[in-house]
Amino acid sequence: MLQKFILITILLDFIIAKSQSCEDLILFVKSEDYGTTYNSPTSTASIKVSFHTVYIDYERYFFAIVCFKSKYSYCCTESINQVSPNTKLNYSMNYLDSAGEAFWEYI
Repeated sequence: MLQKFILITILLDFIIAKSQSCEDLILFVKSEDYGTTYNSPTSTASIKVSFHTVYIDYERYFFAIVCFKSKYSYCCTESINQVSPNTKLNYSMNYLDSAGEAFWEYI
């Protein structure tokens, strides 16, 4: 019984130590690449999207960090999404018409 408890404790410690929060991933991506940011101040959702390219073990990964700002707030809620290589181009060509629609369509 004691051996099972020790084994479970070690496994849980390993899983917790290796897990990454969304905030940690956002900080890592921002530290690796400045990105390109698209603002849409006229949007009712006030969306700000930044696209980042990160190299990990010689592999290229593409991320979109999306910031949703509420109407009367200076702060925003950030989320991160892994996207395809052409997402930045598609979003940038359509976000001025409707940032919300471009977000839902491409991200």
